[in-house]
Amino acid sequence: MTPPVFAHGNLRLYLLALLEEQPRHGYELIQALSDRFGGTYSPSAGTIYPRLAKLEEEGLVTKTADGRKTVYEITAAGRAEVDSRRNDLDAIEDDLTDSVRRLADGVRAEVNDAMRSLRAELASAAREAKRAATSTSASAASNVPGYGTDTSRAVHEADLVLNEFRQQLRTDLRTHAHRGAVTADSVGLLKARLAQVRADVLASLVER
Repeated sequence: MTPPVFAHGNLRLYLLALLEEQPRHGYELIQALSDRFGGTYSPSAGTIYPRLAKLEEEGLVTKTADGRKTVYEITAAGRAEVDSRRNDLDAIEDDLTDSVRRLADGVRAEVNDAMRSLRAELASAAREAKRAATSTSASAASNVPGYGTDTSRAVHEADLVLNEFRQQLRTDLRTHAHRGAVTADSVGLLKARLAQVRADVLASLVER
Protein backbone atom coordinates (compact mmCIF):
# COMPACT_ATOMS: atom_id res chain seq x y z
CA MET A 1 0.00 0.00 0.00
CA THR A 2 1.36 3.45 -0.94
CA PRO A 3 2.09 5.63 2.11
CA PRO A 4 -0.02 8.83 2.39
CA VAL A 5 1.49 11.88 0.72
CA PHE A 6 0.74 14.14 3.69
CA ALA A 7 1.03 13.08 7.31
CA HIS A 8 -2.01 13.75 9.52
CA GLY A 9 -2.72 17.49 9.76
CA ASN A 10 0.01 18.52 7.31
CA LEU A 11 -2.30 19.13 4.35
CA ARG A 12 -4.31 21.58 6.46
CA LEU A 13 -1.20 23.61 7.24
CA TYR A 14 0.04 23.42 3.68
CA LEU A 15 -3.26 24.79 2.37
CA LEU A 16 -2.88 27.74 4.73
CA ALA A 17 0.65 28.32 3.41
CA LEU A 18 -0.62 28.31 -0.18
CA LEU A 19 -3.35 30.81 0.71
CA GLU A 20 -0.75 32.96 2.44
CA GLU A 21 0.93 33.34 -0.94
CA GLN A 22 -2.30 34.58 -2.56
CA PRO A 23 -6.08 34.04 -2.48
CA ARG A 24 -7.12 31.06 -4.59
CA HIS A 25 -10.23 29.14 -5.51
CA GLY A 26 -10.44 25.39 -4.96
CA TYR A 27 -9.20 24.32 -8.40
CA GLU A 28 -6.21 26.66 -8.13
CA LEU A 29 -5.26 25.01 -4.83
CA ILE A 30 -5.52 21.56 -6.41
CA GLN A 31 -3.41 22.74 -9.36
CA ALA A 32 -0.82 24.31 -7.07
CA LEU A 33 -0.44 21.04 -5.17
CA SER A 34 -0.16 19.10 -8.43
CA ASP A 35 2.56 21.51 -9.58
CA ARG A 36 4.48 21.01 -6.33
CA PHE A 37 4.52 17.27 -7.09
CA GLY A 38 5.47 17.63 -10.73
CA GLY A 39 2.14 16.13 -11.74
CA THR A 40 2.76 12.84 -9.91
CA TYR A 41 0.03 13.60 -7.32
CA SER A 42 -3.18 15.59 -7.62
CA PRO A 43 -5.60 15.69 -4.66
CA SER A 44 -9.30 15.24 -5.30
CA ALA A 45 -11.95 17.85 -4.63
CA GLY A 46 -13.25 15.53 -1.91
CA THR A 47 -9.89 15.87 -0.17
CA ILE A 48 -9.52 19.66 -0.47
CA TYR A 49 -12.96 21.17 0.09
CA PRO A 50 -13.77 19.55 3.45
CA ARG A 51 -10.46 20.87 4.81
CA LEU A 52 -11.19 24.34 3.48
CA ALA A 53 -14.60 24.22 5.16
CA LYS A 54 -12.93 23.25 8.44
CA LEU A 55 -10.40 26.09 8.10
CA GLU A 56 -13.30 28.48 7.56
CA GLU A 57 -15.07 27.19 10.68
CA GLU A 58 -11.88 27.81 12.64
CA GLY A 59 -11.71 31.39 11.38
CA LEU A 60 -8.43 30.82 9.57
CA VAL A 61 -9.79 31.49 6.05
CA THR A 62 -12.72 33.33 4.52
CA LYS A 63 -14.47 32.73 1.24
CA THR A 64 -16.11 35.07 -1.23
CA ALA A 65 -18.01 34.46 -4.44
CA ASP A 66 -16.31 35.48 -7.68
CA GLY A 67 -18.84 34.74 -10.36
CA ARG A 68 -19.33 30.97 -10.32
CA LYS A 69 -16.13 30.42 -8.33
CA THR A 70 -15.49 30.57 -4.60
CA VAL A 71 -12.25 32.30 -3.67
CA TYR A 72 -10.56 31.46 -0.37
CA GLU A 73 -8.39 33.99 1.47
CA ILE A 74 -6.32 33.59 4.63
CA THR A 75 -7.29 35.64 7.69
CA ALA A 76 -5.05 37.35 10.24
CA ALA A 77 -5.55 34.35 12.52
CA GLY A 78 -4.51 32.06 9.68
CA ARG A 79 -1.35 34.07 9.04
CA ALA A 80 -0.53 33.94 12.73
CA GLU A 81 -0.78 30.15 12.71
CA VAL A 82 1.46 29.88 9.64
CA ASP A 83 4.03 32.19 11.26
CA SER A 84 4.03 30.14 14.44
CA ARG A 85 4.60 26.90 12.53
CA ARG A 86 7.38 27.81 10.10
CA ASN A 87 9.52 24.95 11.38
CA ASP A 88 6.66 22.52 10.74
CA LEU A 89 6.33 23.88 7.19
CA ASP A 90 10.05 23.33 6.56
CA ALA A 91 9.64 19.72 7.70
CA ILE A 92 6.62 19.31 5.41
CA GLU A 93 8.67 20.60 2.45
CA ASP A 94 11.34 17.99 3.21
CA ASP A 95 8.66 15.29 3.37
CA LEU A 96 7.25 16.50 0.06
CA THR A 97 10.66 16.14 -1.59
CA ASP A 98 10.78 12.51 -0.42
CA SER A 99 7.19 11.94 -1.54
CA VAL A 100 7.86 13.34 -5.01
CA ARG A 101 10.92 11.09 -5.35
CA ARG A 102 8.92 8.06 -4.20
CA LEU A 103 6.02 8.79 -6.56
CA ALA A 104 8.39 9.43 -9.47
CA ASP A 105 10.10 6.09 -8.81
CA GLY A 106 6.71 4.41 -8.88
CA VAL A 107 5.76 6.05 -12.19
CA ARG A 108 9.14 5.10 -13.67
CA ALA A 109 8.69 1.48 -12.59
CA GLU A 110 5.21 1.37 -14.16
CA VAL A 111 6.56 2.76 -17.45
CA ASN A 112 9.41 0.23 -17.46
CA ASP A 113 6.96 -2.60 -16.80
CA ALA A 114 4.74 -1.39 -19.65
CA MET A 115 7.71 -1.25 -22.04
CA ARG A 116 8.80 -4.77 -21.07
CA SER A 117 5.26 -6.01 -21.61
CA LEU A 118 5.12 -4.30 -25.01
CA ARG A 119 8.42 -5.84 -26.10
CA ALA A 120 7.22 -9.29 -25.01
CA GLU A 121 3.97 -8.86 -26.95
CA LEU A 122 5.83 -7.73 -30.06
CA ALA A 123 8.24 -10.66 -29.82
CA SER A 124 5.30 -13.04 -29.51
CA ALA A 125 3.58 -11.41 -32.49
CA ALA A 126 6.79 -11.71 -34.50
CA ARG A 127 7.02 -15.44 -33.75
CA GLU A 128 3.39 -15.96 -34.75
CA ALA A 129 3.85 -13.98 -37.98
CA LYS A 130 7.00 -15.93 -38.83
CA ARG A 131 5.23 -19.24 -38.22
CA ALA A 132 2.26 -18.16 -40.33
CA ALA A 133 4.54 -16.91 -43.12
CA THR A 134 6.43 -20.19 -43.16
CA SER A 135 3.21 -22.17 -43.51
CA THR A 136 1.67 -19.82 -46.10
CA SER A 137 4.73 -19.49 -48.31
CA ALA A 138 5.38 -23.23 -48.36
CA SER A 139 1.78 -23.92 -49.29
CA ALA A 140 1.74 -21.24 -51.99
CA ALA A 141 4.98 -22.44 -53.56
CA SER A 142 3.78 -26.02 -53.76
CA ASN A 143 0.50 -25.01 -55.43
CA VAL A 144 1.88 -22.71 -58.17
CA PRO A 145 2.71 -24.49 -61.47
CA GLY A 146 6.24 -24.09 -62.81
CA TYR A 147 7.95 -23.60 -59.44
CA GLY A 148 11.16 -25.56 -59.20
CA THR A 149 12.76 -26.55 -55.94
CA ASP A 150 15.25 -23.66 -55.99
CA THR A 151 12.57 -21.09 -56.87
CA SER A 152 10.25 -22.37 -54.14
CA ARG A 153 13.05 -22.14 -51.59
CA ALA A 154 13.92 -18.59 -52.74
CA VAL A 155 10.29 -17.41 -52.50
CA HIS A 156 10.00 -18.98 -49.07
CA GLU A 157 13.17 -17.26 -47.85
CA ALA A 158 12.01 -13.94 -49.30
CA ASP A 159 8.76 -14.23 -47.31
CA LEU A 160 10.70 -14.88 -44.14
CA VAL A 161 13.01 -11.91 -44.76
CA LEU A 162 10.07 -9.59 -45.40
CA ASN A 163 8.18 -10.69 -42.29
CA GLU A 164 11.27 -10.49 -40.10
CA PHE A 165 12.01 -6.98 -41.41
CA ARG A 166 8.42 -5.90 -40.76
CA GLN A 167 8.41 -7.16 -37.19
CA GLN A 168 11.82 -5.73 -36.35
CA LEU A 169 10.97 -2.31 -37.77
CA ARG A 170 7.59 -2.35 -36.02
CA THR A 171 9.31 -3.02 -32.71
CA ASP A 172 11.83 -0.22 -33.33
CA LEU A 173 9.08 2.26 -34.20
CA ARG A 174 7.01 1.47 -31.12
CA THR A 175 10.06 1.64 -28.88
CA HIS A 176 10.89 5.14 -30.09
CA ALA A 177 7.30 6.38 -30.46
CA HIS A 178 6.90 7.22 -26.76
CA ARG A 179 9.71 9.81 -27.16
CA GLY A 180 7.97 11.41 -30.14
CA ALA A 181 10.86 10.38 -32.40
CA VAL A 182 8.61 8.87 -35.09
CA THR A 183 7.47 11.64 -37.47
CA ALA A 184 5.98 12.08 -40.92
CA ASP A 185 9.55 12.42 -42.21
CA SER A 186 10.31 8.95 -40.84
CA VAL A 187 7.32 7.50 -42.70
CA GLY A 188 8.28 9.33 -45.89
CA LEU A 189 11.80 7.95 -45.68
CA LEU A 190 10.43 4.43 -45.17
CA LYS A 191 8.14 4.70 -48.21
CA ALA A 192 10.90 6.04 -50.43
CA ARG A 193 13.43 3.39 -49.42
CA LEU A 194 10.94 0.54 -49.77
CA ALA A 195 9.89 1.77 -53.20
CA GLN A 196 13.55 1.85 -54.26
CA VAL A 197 14.18 -1.65 -52.93
CA ARG A 198 11.13 -2.98 -54.78
CA ALA A 199 12.28 -1.31 -58.01
CA ASP A 200 15.76 -2.81 -57.64
CA VAL A 201 14.38 -6.30 -56.99
CA LEU A 202 11.97 -6.08 -59.96
CA ALA A 203 14.83 -4.90 -62.19
CA SER A 204 16.90 -7.92 -61.19
CA LEU A 205 13.97 -10.21 -62.04
CA VAL A 206 13.46 -8.66 -65.49
CA GLU A 207 17.14 -9.05 -66.30
CA ARG A 208 16.98 -12.84 -65.81
